[in-house]
Amino acid sequence: MKTYIGIDNGVTGSIGVVGRGTTFALTPVRKEQSYTKKKQMISRVDVLEMQRLLLLESILDDCLVILERPLVNPQMFKATMSAIRCLEATLTILESLQIPYEYVDSKQWQKALLPQGCKGKELKYASRDIGIRLFPQFEEEIRKHGDADGLLMAEWARREGR
Repeated sequence: MKTYIGIDNGVTGSIGVVGRGTTFALTPVRKEQSYTKKKQMISRVDVLEMQRLLLLESILDDCLVILERPLVNPQMFKATMSAIRCLEATLTILESLQIPYEYVDSKQWQKALLPQGCKGKELKYASRDIGIRLFPQFEEEIRKHGDADGLLMAEWARREGR
């Protein structure tokens, strides 16, 4: 049986697993003082925790990670830099564990699983509602997080037979 792992890229993202078992987890992060001289905290992927999580999920079955393309927008410099740092950490983990991965644009999986015409914040609400409908065992976690993007990406890949 194939296991699909959806990674909603970013430090506020989630990881969803669909296959022999189903799992929903927030992207493991740690906060620390910024690398700049400014007094501010940044969030980084907790590489060891994410590696442990992915290793547990990928060891039993044929596995494919579906990785959402990161936000890249020069008008949103801090968010873009955070997304790129998160992507680089995630890629390093996937490559070190030799887990195959594919990129997907959010619009691609959203078109297949979310109602037509959703835009902006509506996409998060639709993701939350559809995620709870398809994976009721994670209702509390999905509501707390606000969406089920990682799980829905994994489910999209399973349905597509990737």
